[in-house]
Amino acid sequence: MFRRRGGRCCTERGPARRETRKEARKKARSVSELEGGVTIAPVPVTLGEDITIKYQGLLAQAGAEAIYLHMGYGPADKWQYVTDLSLEKTNGSWEITFEVKDESRLNFCFTDNAGHWDNNAGVNWSLEIHTGKRI
Repeated sequence: MFRRRGGRCCTERGPARRETRKEARKKARSVSELEGGVTIAPVPVTLGEDITIKYQGLLAQAGAEAIYLHMGYGPADKWQYVTDLSLEKTNGSWEITFEVKDESRLNFCFTDNAGHWDNNAGVNWSLEIHTGKRI
């Protein structure tokens, strides 16, 4: 006869595993859908962590052959460390994953290989970056 403990059969191998606080916090972080067909995960955006940006906006809808993330850090009106990163087309959307390397703000828009831009009606996208430190 087998006895059950905590919903597990005593013949199952390995200890019952409890979720750590870090794992629970990570699960609590979510996906944010922004205007213009942009999705960010995870949120909040945190310094030193990877962020994934998915794009299904105007350039994707127009059938662009290549799409680039045009991004920089700093105030929304004074970008620094500006760079262009190539997005990859996957499952009907364009996406990129990269490490957040500055603690100010992340600012971005999109461009394609034909010189067209999607800058969120002239205001770009701008996200606060968290340091991961508790206040």
